[in-house]
Amino acid sequence: MKAITLLSSGLDSIAALAIAAESLEIEMAITFDYGQRAGQREIEYSRKVCEHYGIEHRVIKLDWLAGITHTSLVNRDEDVPSLSFEDIDETAPAAITEASAKAVWVPNRNGVMLNIAGSFAESSGCDYLIVGFNGEEAGTFPDNSLDYVRAMDRAFSYSTQNGVRVLAPLIELEKTEIVRKALEVKAPLEYSWSCYHGEETPCGECESCVRRVRAFKNAGAKDPLLERCGI
Repeated sequence: MKAITLLSSGLDSIAALAIAAESLEIEMAITFDYGQRAGQREIEYSRKVCEHYGIEHRVIKLDWLAGITHTSLVNRDEDVPSLSFEDIDETAPAAITEASAKAVWVPNRNGVMLNIAGSFAESSGCDYLIVGFNGEEAGTFPDNSLDYVRAMDRAFSYSTQNGVRVLAPLIELEKTEIVRKALEVKAPLEYSWSCYHGEETPCGECESCVRRVRAFKNAGAKDPLLERCGI
């Protein structure tokens, strides 16, 4: 069975790739450049991950998506929210993480990316699209949920002749479980970039960074990226 993976170089997308690579033939990894703050860092690290696995890496620019995105993930005039462990705790008001998600939302991003990748998958005879959707982020990002995966599978059953399907190995996992699984399958996490910013080192304060730091702490493991960055 063959697959194409959507690769942002984030913790989740690399973990999903590493898990899927144990049983599937990965034809290609696609990284999308839609003007996001960390875009160049994500492309650089995704390329290194593809070199690690010996798979083709394709970068697809979506300039038009940058043009219609007004939130802070793309718009440098807006501030990316800073969160704490307390803010992402289950006991914290849901409004905090809901506001954070809204502040970095990109219009129909996953829908656009999956449909583009679906065209590549059908053209190359691939059965699956690998994604890093996971149970923890599904709480605030509905396009990371199992319901969304099922909806996309149904759509692809109409829009692709070979019935491309979405494979989400992490769909029921929290971040701590993802870290443990990624380390178990020896994913190259030293090149996993989760930060919403694209500086030399992760900011440690955006929601994505905070969730990652908590996950490694709860897993009782050192973050290979931070060790490589000398942090």
